[in-house]
Amino acid sequence: MHALLAAETGTVRKKWKGRLAAALLYPHTYAVAVSNLGFQLVYRLLNQVDHLVCERFVYPQAEEQVFRSLESGRPLSDFPLVFASISFEHDYPRLAAMLAAGGIAPYAADRSKLVAAGNPLVIFGGVGVFMNPEPLALFADLMVIGEAEAILPQLLAELAETNDRHALLHRIGATLPGCYVPSGYKFTYDDVGRVREIVAAPGLPQRVRRAVLQTSNQAAHSELLSPDAELGMYMTELGRGCSRGCRFCAAGFIYRPPRLWDAEAVLAGLAARPNGVDRAGLLGMEMADADTLDQIAAFLSASNCSLSFSSLRADRISPRLLELLAHSKLKSAAIAPDGCSQRLRQVINKGLAEEDLLRAAGALIEAGIFTLKLYVMIGLPTETQDDLAELADLVRKVRDCILPIGRKKGRVCEIVLSVNSFVPKPWTPFQYLSFGGLDADAAGRDQSEKTALLHLSNSIKYLKIALAGIDNVQFKADRPETVLPQAVFARADRRIAPVLLAMGSGKASLKQAMKAQGLTAWQYAVRPRATDELFCWEVLDQGIKKEYLQRELEKALRAEATAPCETAHCRRCGVCGS
Repeated sequence: MHALLAAETGTVRKKWKGRLAAALLYPHTYAVAVSNLGFQLVYRLLNQVDHLVCERFVYPQAEEQVFRSLESGRPLSDFPLVFASISFEHDYPRLAAMLAAGGIAPYAADRSKLVAAGNPLVIFGGVGVFMNPEPLALFADLMVIGEAEAILPQLLAELAETNDRHALLHRIGATLPGCYVPSGYKFTYDDVGRVREIVAAPGLPQRVRRAVLQTSNQAAHSELLSPDAELGMYMTELGRGCSRGCRFCAAGFIYRPPRLWDAEAVLAGLAARPNGVDRAGLLGMEMADADTLDQIAAFLSASNCSLSFSSLRADRISPRLLELLAHSKLKSAAIAPDGCSQRLRQVINKGLAEEDLLRAAGALIEAGIFTLKLYVMIGLPTETQDDLAELADLVRKVRDCILPIGRKKGRVCEIVLSVNSFVPKPWTPFQYLSFGGLDADAAGRDQSEKTALLHLSNSIKYLKIALAGIDNVQFKADRPETVLPQAVFARADRRIAPVLLAMGSGKASLKQAMKAQGLTAWQYAVRPRATDELFCWEVLDQGIKKEYLQRELEKALRAEATAPCETAHCRRCGVCGS
């Protein structure tokens, strides 16, 4: 047994005899993997099947030389089924490297016809492939498009039927919703690398419709707990998707319709925590309504359980929630203006005014939180230096608001401003835009990523100078060049696969690997897109009308708001019908 599991609770150990063995990969370290709710959910769903034994593989730490399963220490080549859960673009090279390091052919085309240990069936899922499957398409035999609970039961029944790879994949791709077989689809490109046509093999759907979990009697929650977890707490989700329609947020579009679990389901998820666990984290507090939050707060207070959360919408802070925050003795809390100015918050459809942010800041400090984190993005469409100047002014106003409150309580308050480079994502109104905040003319003229990186770097320098000398403000900013790979992978097609493998294996940098394949970062990350362009991720069908995304982009450029989703009668985007 792996040493990391000694202090873990929730580990599943099964005998192998008479069972089909499935590996479950997460392309990051154990600390991150054991904090991922989706990864834990799939682990439980696989192990619920009696004839399966599922064991986990995580990306090894530098000092770990042997790449083996956590539960029994077996090599990846012992497993005839290999599942992987992928959430973030920067994990793509690591996933490719894990397949190669495990002694199996990383490319699906190189695996034998017979599914067996050493030549496994490789299945990818998670929000990464749900958003754009194509960067990883050549590595996977099959991709799960949508939510695991809605797909896995039928899929696992099919996997027990045959070990003929091609017959199995064709049957699954032709009959099961949410199952994408990349080898069954041919992509052709024009002379500048844009997708010209996507052709499905006979019998396969032209587009693969994602599968959606409509309701839940018990909210998804932590199945595994470990003191080594990056998020060292029990977690419960409040729902999936978001009704707000922020135009930069892929999750707000691919998880449509937004589903907020009812309070009973959330409370059931919280009640499932093991004895002795007295701190719970809530995922999705940005979308929860005040009544649900109040019921959760009352339940946690009565259970003597403290609360943690990643971020909180500035306009969703109720007195009951503030009481729970005070009881929880949190040292810090985060709110996300996202846009540097009021105008940019209208561009992205954030729906937050400066007054909301200042009111929330004051209320959080009153509740005993003395470090306030503010998350913003640079490189948003139409951004100017005036927008950056307004952010500096907002930080001063927040500081002036919270310092007197802190002084009354005998504490020094601090603001941590986190500045992040915006990355355009598929299935959002901003999928047409350039990384770096360049307009179409500038991005089209200079066919290099250097101008985009320089533009972002100059914005960071401006903010550093504008905020210099302001006491009690800590400034943090990402390095645009480290965000560039994410921007490349987010909108890449399957031609990027050798780049991922070379990077993951440590053989080349992004720039070197791209050059070797005749590709450029500009063509994926910076190149402006036409609204009539065919995108590689349109092999999927999210139910969203392309015309709706185009209209939302036009409204963004006019800084016009769109009302939140009302699924009972809203038919704007197409997901809930026309």
